[in-house]
Amino acid sequence: MQDGSSETEFDLIARLFAPLSDSPHGLNLTDDVGLVPDTDGRSCITSDMIVADVHFLADDPADQIAQKLVRVNVSDLAAKGAQPVGCLLSAAFNQQRDVAWLEAFTKGLAEDLAAYGLVLIGGDTVRTPGPDTFSLTAIGRLGEGGMVTRAGAKAGDGLYVTGTIGDAGLGLRILRDELGAVALGTRTRLEGRYRLPQPRVDFGRKLSRIASASLDISDGLIADAGHMAEASGLAARIDFDRVPLSSSAARVVKKDRSLHLSLLGAGDDYEILFAASSDAAEAIAEASGDTETPVTRIGELAAGKAGEVSVVDAQGETLDVGKSGYRHF
Repeated sequence: MQDGSSETEFDLIARLFAPLSDSPHGLNLTDDVGLVPDTDGRSCITSDMIVADVHFLADDPADQIAQKLVRVNVSDLAAKGAQPVGCLLSAAFNQQRDVAWLEAFTKGLAEDLAAYGLVLIGGDTVRTPGPDTFSLTAIGRLGEGGMVTRAGAKAGDGLYVTGTIGDAGLGLRILRDELGAVALGTRTRLEGRYRLPQPRVDFGRKLSRIASASLDISDGLIADAGHMAEASGLAARIDFDRVPLSSSAARVVKKDRSLHLSLLGAGDDYEILFAASSDAAEAIAEASGDTETPVTRIGELAAGKAGEVSVVDAQGETLDVGKSGYRHF
């Protein structure tokens, strides 16, 4: 922030905006998704914004920018156990964007709305002299088990993650020419993971049967584990050697320990991070197999300072990871 305040995005939300959410539907603005008032409790809503050169690169392909916008919102719904059903789009296009660029954006948008079962039901479109700024409000339908919040974890629950961690962070660094020469195939995969997240919708449908708490990883593994732990009044431990990497990421960080550690705070993974009791192990394995979604236990939640996250090595030594995740403020 320009005034030098030490308040984080979440501090500001709690201080300024949470008082406006005096309703159980808004969950005090402590989660990524809220419940729609005056419904049967199974309709939920989320909204995420992406800004040029903050959440995507201004010269990224227009169709992929639109698809990323859809997917980051779908990912929020998936991590709550919701099926996407509809959305509203608010778009502020930079005034230099021509009609061909807007058509490409719309083409990507149409492809992903169809792919994820979303119907566009409204929104707003404007021009701006500033950076492209897009916001999607997505509506989801929860299963019979209801919504899995951030706040339901219990001491002793295992901490699990879908897929792999760090691909998107490496992809962004490659796009910014921060990693030097990277083999073409590896480069293509990692850049693709940054530009086009893969929300875990199918696995998300299983969450209410297995998870005590859940959210998607957008700010970074450590930061989002902290969000879950704080909401649940617990501390979290992450076992560094258990955090899954793709073969592409493993090749890039093979001889660079500090780079490897940095992936835990890199963000943009859009995998599901969830807590579950030891009794859920069989159900987790079944859900993983049924949806062809890799799932790894990477740590545990325990009594301790709420929101505190430690990263330990195989010998139990605490590691200094540095940056824990992305901060807007």
